[in-house]
Amino acid sequence: MDSTVSWLTLLGFGDQGWGDELVRGACLSLGISISAYLIGLCIGLIGAIAKVSKSPVARGIAAGYTTIIRSIPDILIIFLVYYSATDALRSLLGMTGLLADFQLNGFVAAAISLGIVQGGYSTEVLRGAIVAVAAGQSEAAYAVGLTRRQTFLLVVMPQMVPLALPGLGNLWLVVLKESSLVSLIGFTELVLAGKMAAGATRHYFLFYSAIAFMFLVMSAASTALLHFCEVRSYHVWRQK
Repeated sequence: MDSTVSWLTLLGFGDQGWGDELVRGACLSLGISISAYLIGLCIGLIGAIAKVSKSPVARGIAAGYTTIIRSIPDILIIFLVYYSATDALRSLLGMTGLLADFQLNGFVAAAISLGIVQGGYSTEVLRGAIVAVAAGQSEAAYAVGLTRRQTFLLVVMPQMVPLALPGLGNLWLVVLKESSLVSLIGFTELVLAGKMAAGATRHYFLFYSAIAFMFLVMSAASTALLHFCEVRSYHVWRQK
């Protein structure tokens, strides 16, 4: 009984518990994941359009980007963005006499670096969805006088979204888990918060299990939401 009470106390909120730190860390993990995911979607859409464009330069740049991103470990990209980008910006600002002691915020570094990684994979998912849309749809749009941009926004995109959702849903689950990597640069998200709690209390199994459970809850909720979006978009697409 005493052990149970002790565990409940350690996971509780307030001065004696670490529950508030864990919840705060989970919120930061979600914030990083959402920010990185949106950055990745923007990069991925640009990359996908470049890959299916008629410009060999655009296709080459997009192909090089996706090849590099999918070949380099994600943690190395985080280190490169956090340390190298900080040094570059510090040097640039130092030349102008402004903020010579500049340090890139851990949240911003995590969101940008994971967003760059997500962009490489999102590019391929969105490219596949674009290619899967029947070419006759675009040809019909051009025949009625739509421009290339109008064709993409009004014809291709509404049809590619249902096709891309399963892959994009998987990428969301991946970035949610990869948010734990930012603990290696000292940013206190869920994993680092749990690690600090475990180290301070010596209850390693308790807090690492709590971290796993919280990630499981977030992943399960995300899976349910993604499934709803997939089913909804599929029905809307079939009605059209």
